[in-house]
Amino acid sequence: MSRVHDMGGRHGDGPVAPEPESAPLIAEPWHGRAMALTLASGALGQWNLDISRHARERLSPGDYARFSYYEKWLAGLADLLVSRGVVTRAELAGAEPAPSDLSARRLAAEQVPAVLASGGPTSRTGPPPRFRPGDRVRTRPRAQNAFVPGGHTRLPSYAAGAEGTLILAHGAHVLPDANAHDLGERPEPLYTVRFAADTLWPEAAPGDEVTCDLWESYLEPVA
Repeated sequence: MSRVHDMGGRHGDGPVAPEPESAPLIAEPWHGRAMALTLASGALGQWNLDISRHARERLSPGDYARFSYYEKWLAGLADLLVSRGVVTRAELAGAEPAPSDLSARRLAAEQVPAVLASGGPTSRTGPPPRFRPGDRVRTRPRAQNAFVPGGHTRLPSYAAGAEGTLILAHGAHVLPDANAHDLGERPEPLYTVRFAADTLWPEAAPGDEVTCDLWESYLEPVA
């Protein structure tokens, strides 16, 4: 399913205006608060990284198109807090909050540096790789979730049905397509695949390349 967030290589979305490298990561005070709220809420343990990504993807197309980066964070977080029963809509609107069983999982200020430094590692013990560097592979014909119709996937639409060369094997990692829908981590081998850019977009310059990190279930061998 094509979604508004799957913008790679798509025409008609207006010019790309990259910010200068000197631009601050936190340009306004509320940006820092948005990050803090996201971090603190994630520490409650009611969802994982892939679920939070999918929450942003499920914003209405109109909101997704007009929201800034951190506005998308806050909108996705608000939806998660309500859908997971952490807060009610009334509480989110400003009503007096009820006592919460999750209060003991509060992220204290002194814990934040360690949490940020640890990141969110996704490497796991899993099945042996089916492919190895140098193999020619083809991605599944449509960028869709094999478990949930219209669900989360990390296969971009522009690379669906494309042939490329596997150049790196990264071991087994959490499968986002399952993890985003409470179906378990289901780790499987993750690879980097190199595509000739002009096989993805005919107007691309010959010799240009695109690399994608793709899970094994996205791939099939090319005879």
